[in-house]
Amino acid sequence: MTTKPLSGITVLDLTNVLAGPFCCHQLAHLGAEVIKIEAPGRGDLARQLGVDQALSEKNMGVSFLAQNPGKQSVALNLKNPSGKRIFKQLVAKADVVVENFRPGVMTRLGLDYDKLREESPTLIYCAISGFGQTGPLSGRPAYDQIIQGLSGVMSITGDETSAPLRAGWPVADTVGGLTAAMAICAALNAPKRGSFIDVAMLDSLLATMGWAVSNLLIGKTVPVAAGNENLTSAPSGAFRCQDGLLNIAANKQEQWEILADHLGLSELKTDTRFKTRDDRKANRLALNVALEDVLRSRPAAVWQKELNALGVPAGQVLSVQEALEQPQFRHRDQLSDFTLDDGRSVQTLRTGIQMNGDALTVASGPPELAADTDKVLYDLGYSDSEIEAFRNEGAL
Repeated sequence: MTTKPLSGITVLDLTNVLAGPFCCHQLAHLGAEVIKIEAPGRGDLARQLGVDQALSEKNMGVSFLAQNPGKQSVALNLKNPSGKRIFKQLVAKADVVVENFRPGVMTRLGLDYDKLREESPTLIYCAISGFGQTGPLSGRPAYDQIIQGLSGVMSITGDETSAPLRAGWPVADTVGGLTAAMAICAALNAPKRGSFIDVAMLDSLLATMGWAVSNLLIGKTVPVAAGNENLTSAPSGAFRCQDGLLNIAANKQEQWEILADHLGLSELKTDTRFKTRDDRKANRLALNVALEDVLRSRPAAVWQKELNALGVPAGQVLSVQEALEQPQFRHRDQLSDFTLDDGRSVQTLRTGIQMNGDALTVASGPPELAADTDKVLYDLGYSDSEIEAFRNEGAL
């Protein structure tokens, strides 16, 4: 792809750990120049996080590598007067500022939206936080699991014996980051640029729960933890086969009838317990037992191939390793290979987006802390001696 949608856009990324960095990860792959502003000496906390201790000790933790390819790193002390002046100069040349501090931090630094738009009236300023910039919980710290609990997500994850249960990845952080990236892209397309975007992880996660929430608000039905069952239809869920689980979604009447015939259970089509969707939902446990009696006779991969060929959606329940090894995933070109400064090769995920037939990519890997400080300051017109003076006074 020669020209990406956000080519020519400059983003100042002041964020840490996941929600904010994941937002800017999307923007970088869409073509924006993303300059990551990090605290001197320590940088993004994610640099010290992850399962590979050797990488964490080098300030290049696995958690950091995951969502920071393609960015530049500038180590800047925003509490230092010179550091603030340099940051404001960067703002004057930038299109977007993204931060995920607790509400009030940027105001105390004198770098809030009202102050920064004096440097750039068309600035798009996006603040990502757990609860938003207003409201009774706005001052609270928030982590992914806290938001999962407060959103109700945990209450409907798992089954009646295991719920409440945390989702197996930081869903609140990533949904918050995606919401912010979407809002920023929209703001960049506004007829008149310049806006303050307030993204709350709690709001963002609840917004994705439309079906469950609407069942409560409109249908007056309390959402429950249903495990691997799809409560909107039956048979629709995860079924035990000879060697593992197979998801089957026979949501349409014709799909149910094809499934019954293929499993040699045609008599179930006229059983009064299973004739209609509502009948099958009301008697799903008995139906599941009948289906699994047959499904257990053969491997999940065999059933998957046969059912999909008949028009009945089916898919194996895979491990993460197996998911990455799927020919379909490999075909979509969603992994990037980078070499770190110490010579180590690493792979990271891209964004899941293909544009004009190509997967979105970035040209460089995750940056070492402060790797681009001098370059960015040269671009602002500073000399070597001035940069050295900034270092001596603690601005860099």
